[in-house]
Amino acid sequence: MKAMVLTANAPIASSPLQWRDAPTPEPGPGEARIRIRACAICRTDLHVIEGDLPRQRLPIVPGHQIVGIVDALGPDCSRFAVGQRIGAAWLRQTCGRCEFCVSGKENLCEAARFTGYHHDGGYAEYAVTPEAFAYAIPDSFSDVEAAPLLCAGIIGYRALKRSNLPRGGKLALWGFGSSAHVVLQIALHRGCEVYVVTRGEKHVALARRMGAAWAGQNPAEMPVRVDSAILFAPAGELVPPALESLKKGGTLALAGIHMSPIPAMDYERYIFHERDLRSVTCNTREDGRELLAEASQIPIRPHTTVYAFADANRALLDLKNDQISGTGVLAW
Repeated sequence: MKAMVLTANAPIASSPLQWRDAPTPEPGPGEARIRIRACAICRTDLHVIEGDLPRQRLPIVPGHQIVGIVDALGPDCSRFAVGQRIGAAWLRQTCGRCEFCVSGKENLCEAARFTGYHHDGGYAEYAVTPEAFAYAIPDSFSDVEAAPLLCAGIIGYRALKRSNLPRGGKLALWGFGSSAHVVLQIALHRGCEVYVVTRGEKHVALARRMGAAWAGQNPAEMPVRVDSAILFAPAGELVPPALESLKKGGTLALAGIHMSPIPAMDYERYIFHERDLRSVTCNTREDGRELLAEASQIPIRPHTTVYAFADANRALLDLKNDQISGTGVLAW
């Protein structure tokens, strides 16, 4: 098969992914092989490629927002059939036995393994995934529309849950990339007002077109304090102003898997009055199922920019340079 393979961590500007032949994977017990149709790109892919996250395996095929057709099943499979459309996400495997797994917090499992990080992912013609961690894709989405939901959507959904946004409340989104533009649609559907702080006029314009009550580059110009906020940008220096944008009793959720250092903060100015600061770690499978169900009902329509698989380096560079509105998706 053809795949984009990372052999050494390097800046994405150096085009470290190599388009080359690789062995076609065979599904093991409980695994499905996916003939990939689309794979969305993600900032986490950049962190894997550039070495921001601890190295787990090289060479590796990145990518963890996979949509395709089951073309082979290993022994002991029963959930899916050959020819069915499924998706694979970042969370690939957990132990199923630890205190976190048995209490509905499998996202915190110490033995968790991740697609495109511990195991080859979706920048390829084929990938294998444990069928227990795969998702049936609703017919209401095309392949390209479904792919961003499998990480941007799921993580955004969990961040929204962690933010404690009340029905009809006010939500601030800091950063307006893949996850934020999905969360905005969910929040609006729930009757909430959304305020967006983001760099770049095109991101501001997109947020306004999508229904944000306010969008701008200067957080000091946000016209109201909010019940909840989600920080999607991996910039620790934004934590203090994001906290300051909250009402008393508000909650800030930090959605990134990687973030630059958070500066020292004045307690009374930023934290006092029972403001909560909550991190987000991966997702549970239930988060994924809930997100796909609600997204299908709304229905969510992700904004996408499509690239060829062989152009993954360029797509990720565009992502790093904030040149993509919505989500970049590799598609055959």
